[in-house]
Amino acid sequence: IIGDPTEAALRVLAEKGGLKQDSLKEKKLDDLPFNSELKFRASLSEEKSQKQVCVVGAPESILSHSSHILKNNTKKPMNSKLEEEIYTQINALTKNAMRVLAIAYVDVSKDEKLSEKSVKDLVFVGIIGIRDPPRQEVAEAIAKAKQAGIQVIMATGDHKETALAIAKDIGLVAKNENKVLTGEELEKLPRKEFSKAVKNTCVFARLTPNMKLRIATELQAQGEIIAMTGDGVNDAPALKKADVGISMGIIGTDVARDSSDIVLADDNFASIVNAIEEGRIVFMNTRQASAFLITTNIAELIVILITLTLRLPLPFLPIQILWINLVTGGGSDISLATETHKDHILSRPPKKAKENIFTKEMMPFLTLISAVMVVTTFFIFMLYLPEGIEKARTGAFLLISLTELFNIYNMRSLNKSIFKIGFFTNKWVNIATITSLILLLGVLYIPFFQNIFQLTSLTTMEFLSIASLSSLVLVAGELYKKLQK
Repeated sequence: IIGDPTEAALRVLAEKGGLKQDSLKEKKLDDLPFNSELKFRASLSEEKSQKQVCVVGAPESILSHSSHILKNNTKKPMNSKLEEEIYTQINALTKNAMRVLAIAYVDVSKDEKLSEKSVKDLVFVGIIGIRDPPRQEVAEAIAKAKQAGIQVIMATGDHKETALAIAKDIGLVAKNENKVLTGEELEKLPRKEFSKAVKNTCVFARLTPNMKLRIATELQAQGEIIAMTGDGVNDAPALKKADVGISMGIIGTDVARDSSDIVLADDNFASIVNAIEEGRIVFMNTRQASAFLITTNIAELIVILITLTLRLPLPFLPIQILWINLVTGGGSDISLATETHKDHILSRPPKKAKENIFTKEMMPFLTLISAVMVVTTFFIFMLYLPEGIEKARTGAFLLISLTELFNIYNMRSLNKSIFKIGFFTNKWVNIATITSLILLLGVLYIPFFQNIFQLTSLTTMEFLSIASLSSLVLVAGELYKKLQK
């Protein structure tokens, strides 16, 4: 059986009772679809020249339309005592996290046409408790969402006790918490009280589509970014209104899918939280890779401007700049995009809706890194300039290339020490660093490439001295992160 779990459960129950779907289909004449306002659906059938309206829906709605009850296969008048007994049974089921439906019927005349008016003077047959347990991973996903600063709200059409019991099972509310509001209760609240209730409550029951839409609108007015999930036709307005509408791909209707921004292929809430985690990782990696590139490019630009201002020879040739940006920088920024941040990404608060890649808080760090690159590169260039322009450019080229390789470890996190993250926790960064270093040595010491890039050989001591000076960018980054904390 595929489709809505509730409908599937009802069919299984009917089959167990000896009612075959094929035979029932032949008797059915008309259907009245589920109405979220009326909270029931109905069908008209005919057997042996007798027409009958069968109704299934929310117990309170069915009871309000029932004048009789079927007891021991005998139709008896409904009274307050019988209603009290039924509600006792309903509460027992809902507190066990069961979805409860009531079933009733009424015999009608041969010329009866099915409509809302047909649902009256019903004979109450009984109640059905259906357990549709949440997936095991939902509780963990709820905990991760809370850790990430995301407020999860349950907005359901189920009975309030059912909603509360499920909310406790999945860790949405504490075991001793009993705060749940129904759509009817929300309707009665004044404007200010409604706003306060929406902000401080995370379980809502017996909601109509209009109330879901109103809750989403109110949360947006409070400055929240709303992601709304839904599967039915009635969910379409709220899905459209939300900042991110998420429909169910398996049981969702075409209308819900068309109204949403994202279609969830596995209908699993945990997939939404995983997507948020991956989205944060992509954002963070974009920020770090951009910071890495901009510090190097600004340093190169400033060094060139300084030498031009002082009427000195250019510290880099165009082909050398291309190597720094495309080979050394290119491999490094791609490897930065593989950072996972799994250990802390969800412990950070959500970003503001209009937050840019670069923020004011990042500027001191980026300025410091660029300044260290500028000072050390210009120092080496001036140190070797008396020995010839080729050697000065070789020294500057080597220094800024090695500085980039050290800086990649700075940029693996903009606020955590590389010693805390670990040098070997991202193999792609290490592979990119080693590959870039081998290629750099080839350009420096293989005569063919030396001629192309107009470089000259450096002694081992000179190489090590420049490498030591290059490491200052990592030292500066670590000191800044420590002082920042």
